[in-house]
Amino acid sequence: MTPSAADGPATKGRSRRNFAGARPVMDDVAKLAGVSKQTVSRVLNDNPAVRAETREAVLAAMRTLGYRPSRSARSLASGRTRMLGVISFDAARYGPASTLTAINTAAQEAGYLLSSIALDTADKDTVLQAADRLSAEGADGVIAIAPQLWVARALAEARLDIPLVVMDNDLGDGTPVVTSDARTGARLATRHLLSLGHPTVRHVAGPTGWTSADRRAESWRDTLKAAGAEIPAPLIGDWSADSGYDLGRELAKDPTVTAIFVSNDQMALGVLRALHEAGRRVPEDVSVVGYDDIPEAAHFLPPLTTVRTDFTDIGTRSLHVLLRRIDDTSPPEPPLTLVPVELRVRHSTRPAG
Repeated sequence: MTPSAADGPATKGRSRRNFAGARPVMDDVAKLAGVSKQTVSRVLNDNPAVRAETREAVLAAMRTLGYRPSRSARSLASGRTRMLGVISFDAARYGPASTLTAINTAAQEAGYLLSSIALDTADKDTVLQAADRLSAEGADGVIAIAPQLWVARALAEARLDIPLVVMDNDLGDGTPVVTSDARTGARLATRHLLSLGHPTVRHVAGPTGWTSADRRAESWRDTLKAAGAEIPAPLIGDWSADSGYDLGRELAKDPTVTAIFVSNDQMALGVLRALHEAGRRVPEDVSVVGYDDIPEAAHFLPPLTTVRTDFTDIGTRSLHVLLRRIDDTSPPEPPLTLVPVELRVRHSTRPAG
């Protein structure tokens, strides 16, 4: 009679079948361990009902045979594919790329594979197609890096029937959102420059419609208003160093400009070059603050004061929120997870002279 999960380990000395030349399957593991195929399945899925000695016998058989459980085997046993989906946008930029790397690392550590769809430019139909594809592939859950408002609207219309976590944008239906605290970051940057004695702060903003850019611009404006400072019109960039350079040349022509808050570090790099070419010294004549704290920011000339965003933490938290939703045994997730930011003061800012 074949032992069950409640039985002890396989009898020692049991004769072995010669498995040479064939890839071992679950039946082979069961025969070598002297247990049922169902018991092997329970071990693969960490069923607590399996006795410790039985579990060790199955694991030993797997090691002896060189057995590696397939995703399909795990799926049949658990009803899950152990595959997660990610929809990302503008994945070549530092922030999305770093977040995606963190999600992938956390997924591997949790025993999941990742299927990622990167959309550089997309309309509503493309977003819906990406969501449908991941659902058809059997993803247990999906993380959407949704930096733009229209992306959030498209995801809301997709109505996925699997767990979903969204970065940056609220879908308005209770779907958990994980994002950095952009408003606090912009407030820290603007207050820092005002505290140095600058009468106001100019702003090079990210593109309109990007949630992080809109939140930073709104917080910059609110901080100036609360301080009673003049609120100049922001200049709108596209996240690139080229756009920062072009807008920086415009700012450099104005001798009243003494402080600039830039919505990301790449644009700040372009601003620094434009100021240098115009003979405006940083920080002696103009103080500059960036945003994100990319690895190169500490090596700009001068080293850039910036707001640090922990993209690794954002990606890891998003993955853990999704896994808890998939597990469905934990308390409900809060609708919003705000990841803290930090002002890194370097040499591109100084008291107004």
